[in-house]
Amino acid sequence: MNMNTQIADPIENEKPADNSAQFIRRLLKRKTVAIGLFILLVFMLLALLAPWISPYSPYKLSIVNRLKPPSEIYWFGTDEFGRDVFSRTIYAARLSLLVGLAVVTLSSVIGVTMGLLAGFFPRLDAPIARLIDAMMAFPDILLAIALVAALGPSLITVIVALSIVYAPRLARIVRASTLVIRELPYVEAAVSMGISTPNIMRRHVLRNLISPIVVQATFLFASAMLAEAGLSFLGLGVSPEIPTWGTMISSGRQYIGQADWITLFPGIAIILSVLSLQMVGDGFRDLLDPRLKKDL
Repeated sequence: MNMNTQIADPIENEKPADNSAQFIRRLLKRKTVAIGLFILLVFMLLALLAPWISPYSPYKLSIVNRLKPPSEIYWFGTDEFGRDVFSRTIYAARLSLLVGLAVVTLSSVIGVTMGLLAGFFPRLDAPIARLIDAMMAFPDILLAIALVAALGPSLITVIVALSIVYAPRLARIVRASTLVIRELPYVEAAVSMGISTPNIMRRHVLRNLISPIVVQATFLFASAMLAEAGLSFLGLGVSPEIPTWGTMISSGRQYIGQADWITLFPGIAIILSVLSLQMVGDGFRDLLDPRLKKDL
C-alpha cells in the first residue's frame, strides 16, 4: 500500500444525489419553507432599502402629529413623539437582522471550535463538556441579562453576550457528532497514515458536520432576534433612540389602550421574522437529515 496515498472520506468520493438547483427546488416544494423564505426575503429587502422606502425619518420628532392612528399619510400611525411607526419598524429590521447574523457567526465560531476540540481530543472532553453543561444550566435570557448588565448595554455587548449564550448549544451538537465521526474507519485510517490532525478535523470531521451546523444556525438566528428584542424591551439593548422592535414595544405599552398600533406592528414583525426562520430551519432539517429524506 502506498503510504503517500491520501484517504478520501465518503463525502469526497460520494456523488451528491442532488445538485444545488435540485436542492433548492426540493426545498421550495414545501409550502411552509417557500412561505418562510418569502417572508424572510421581504424583511431583508425592507431592511436594505429602508432609506429609500421609509416615507419619513425614523428619528424626526413631531409633537403635533403624536399618536396619530394608521392612515394614508402614516401607514402604521405615529408614536408618542410623533415619529412614523412604519419607518421605525423597517429601520428596526436592519438592526434585528444585523444582530441575528452577527450572533450566528460569532457563536458558530465559538461553538464549533469548542465542540471539535471536546469531541476529537479525549483530554479536553471532560472540562469543555462541564463548561457547556454549566452554561446551559442557566436560562438563556437570564444569562444574557447578567452578561449585558456586567458589560454595559450597547450593540457590541448584546452581540457578544448572545453569542456566549448560544455557543454551547452548537458546541454540544458538534461534540456529540465528532465523538461518533472520530471512531469511523476512514478517520482511523487517516490517523494511521500520519495525516496531520488539523487536516483530519477540517476535511474528514468538519465537512460531515455542515448539515447539523446549518440547521442549528437558522434556529439560533431566530433565537438571537427574539432575545435582542427582549433585551431592548427591558432597556438592556442599544441606545433608546435607535429604533428596535423591543424598544418600540416597550415605549408603546403605556399607550396600548389608546394607541395599540405602536406595539401591534413591531410585535407582528417579530412574530413573522422569527416564524419564517423557524419554517426555513425545519425545511433544511428535513432535507439534510438522511433519516427524514425518505419521508419527503
